[in-house]
Amino acid sequence: MLDHSYSESIWQRINQKTKPLGALGQLETLAHQLALIQSNIKGDVVTDIKICQPTAVVFAGDHGIADEGVSIAPSAVTQQMVLNFLAGGAAINCFCRTNQVALKVVDCGILIPVDHDSDAFIVQRLGERTNNLARQAAMTPEQANKGIELGKQMVSKIIDSGSNLVMFGEMGIGNTSSAAAILSALSGLPVTQCVGRGTGITDQQWQKKVDLVSQGVNRCEGLEVIDVLSEVGGFEIVQMVGGFLAAAESKTPVLVDGFIVSAAAYAASMLNPDCREIMIFAHQSHEAGHQYLLQQLDAQPLLDLSLRLGEGTGAVLAMPLLRAAAEFYNHMASFEQAGVVVD
Repeated sequence: MLDHSYSESIWQRINQKTKPLGALGQLETLAHQLALIQSNIKGDVVTDIKICQPTAVVFAGDHGIADEGVSIAPSAVTQQMVLNFLAGGAAINCFCRTNQVALKVVDCGILIPVDHDSDAFIVQRLGERTNNLARQAAMTPEQANKGIELGKQMVSKIIDSGSNLVMFGEMGIGNTSSAAAILSALSGLPVTQCVGRGTGITDQQWQKKVDLVSQGVNRCEGLEVIDVLSEVGGFEIVQMVGGFLAAAESKTPVLVDGFIVSAAAYAASMLNPDCREIMIFAHQSHEAGHQYLLQQLDAQPLLDLSLRLGEGTGAVLAMPLLRAAAEFYNHMASFEQAGVVVD
């Protein structure tokens, strides 16, 4: 848990800037969160927020439920998109280049493996893909725990290498079904509120998706978080859960992307409530269940651009707001410094 004894001094610094109280809105809350995290690391109130080696991590995994036709694309597209990420041709690549963000891609268990050798590609497969969560447990508890540990180790390594800000994204055909099932199983919300359109399915496909997700959720009644992840989770989701746990341990902020990443954030916060303090929610996804996830996490996202792509795109698009929050906190003059007197 963060030490909030620094909070009052941080707010005092923000409130003395040459502006009316609260005039920078969410940027003030964001600056406070970043300063509080870094003050905890320093052991004193920071006057200079630093953003070092920001790194986006795209976790890729395939899902057995994709065979049920709950997505507009087949599972093979996951591998094709991983290759696109590694070739620099996807939206996430464009936004990382624009915002000077490093990119890592993780094969957590995709159906068709990728033969690629570079520091940007990390292979820690838990299998070819999960089982069909509508028919049986998506994975074993051992796989879920192994995935959490692999995610922790990998994110810890990124942080140890000098990154003090990470962003999580994902890729995996069928993973909105898994995220919806996690949300419903952990929150008790009806499946119909949690299941959305994913990449753009029809009404008939949506009803089928609701029925299939319900079958998985029905097995989760009374289960602990790890067992829920075993029943209806994804290989990429459990590794993101581990990533959040590692970030909380090292007091490193995580920019949270959309629906699937938020489902992992929700599970992580239930395993360790301290995780919530290092989470920065980048955007409100256009996926139906995301608003409910944000409510469960008491989160106010920075952006609402009607995004529903995934890949971490929303998280990276929020980077200029973090840089702006750090800049005003570090360099905006106080009333005293500027010689501005307000009666």
